[in-house]
Amino acid sequence: MFERTFNRSLNRVWGFIEERAGIPKWALRPQPEFTFKPSYWTGAFVVNAFLYQVVSGLLLLLYYQPSTAFTLTSCGQAAGALSTSPAAWCSTYYIINSLPMGSLLLSSHLYGAYAMIFLMLVHFYRQYYLGVYKKPREFSWMVGTLMMMLTLGMGFTGYLLPYTQLSYNATQVGLVLALRLPTVGPLIGPFLLADGTGQGLLSRMFAAHVLLIPLALGALLYAHIALFESHGIAPPATSDPTQRRRWTEKEDKKGVPFWPHIFFYMTKWALLYVGLLLGIAALWPWQLPTYVGDLSAAGVVTEPDWYFLWTFKIVDFTGLTPVAVIGFSTVLILYFLFLPFLDRSPRTHPRDRPIFLFLGNSLLAFFILTTVWGGLTPGIQISPAQVAFRFAPVLALNAIVVALFYLRYQRSYQARLESRERALRLPGVYGATGPAGPTGPAVPVGAAGGLPASRAAPGAGAPGEGG
Repeated sequence: MFERTFNRSLNRVWGFIEERAGIPKWALRPQPEFTFKPSYWTGAFVVNAFLYQVVSGLLLLLYYQPSTAFTLTSCGQAAGALSTSPAAWCSTYYIINSLPMGSLLLSSHLYGAYAMIFLMLVHFYRQYYLGVYKKPREFSWMVGTLMMMLTLGMGFTGYLLPYTQLSYNATQVGLVLALRLPTVGPLIGPFLLADGTGQGLLSRMFAAHVLLIPLALGALLYAHIALFESHGIAPPATSDPTQRRRWTEKEDKKGVPFWPHIFFYMTKWALLYVGLLLGIAALWPWQLPTYVGDLSAAGVVTEPDWYFLWTFKIVDFTGLTPVAVIGFSTVLILYFLFLPFLDRSPRTHPRDRPIFLFLGNSLLAFFILTTVWGGLTPGIQISPAQVAFRFAPVLALNAIVVALFYLRYQRSYQARLESRERALRLPGVYGATGPAGPTGPAVPVGAAGGLPASRAAPGAGAPGEGG
């Protein structure tokens, strides 16, 4: 009785707010009920992580000084004396050690960047495996791929800002690789290097991290959401090439409205994310390495953050030049960017795309192995024999698993098709092989003159297979 009265009162209050604010006119489109599970909202998780990065980054801007000059900011020196370390490092030290809750704020911002990149990769590979990039969502995939590149760029530019010797060395290696890009490298060189001084480099990285890349990400996010609103959430992956890939207006009306249901659903996950992030930052606060120019840092091994370890490890492969590494990375970017025009099959289930499943598995295994390898043995040269010894078994096993998966599916799928055709036949009318009789050519279900094929509408099938 109380619950029914409470819900009725809540609906009246919300109805009043909707009417006065005009919320139905600008709220996002409704979503099917079967999508209310975390696997369907990986993109929303990335957006939540991005919003936290914006808020925490703005708070850090109140205290951070993007300068290589000495400063009066307290970072271990006597009161009123200039620091012996650059202001960028000194202000970071001040945030961690002197600002109330500063260590929690900075650590959560750093770990939030890691979480955003990880969630972005999860979202990206989920869409890859489920064929979400197929018609009519090609542009949405391409915009998302560009957003992934910008997110990695945001991590690269932010890595230098504490101005530690480790981050400075890693940034220098990254710049060398970036400048080796064909055609693009010479064009972006003056933009990245400025006047060639440490201050010029820090200023450019700071401007890119806090202004240029966030603005570009915001614009692409708007385009991504607009495309999502245009096509709706992708239906579950299927082997049926005739399945519709858009939702009708009638189906939309049956969905769960954005306000307040989806909004509160996303808010629940956002609060859980922030809570976990703050908990991790409180338990394992980030330790600030030594600053640029400190003589005690002479033996520091150059190592980037984990999401670029794979690139640095490839540089260690004997016989590979920076130009070859950049060429390989460029090919990967172009492959992912134009994937919708390479995979033209109308089927979206991974079992129907063995070649692209093999490529996706191989690249994922390559990224994981080189990342772990780079973390365990940074800066150590690797011979071609060692590379072959570690990667050949992985590629062979991947090929065998994908082939078995595909062949087993083909047999079971054909059996299901035959079973469905037998179930659709009217007893006593057709022969064993179809309407033409036992000796005539069989007419497949759904062909002209035969029975209509049953088509799975969007949303049919096993929930969780969609994109």
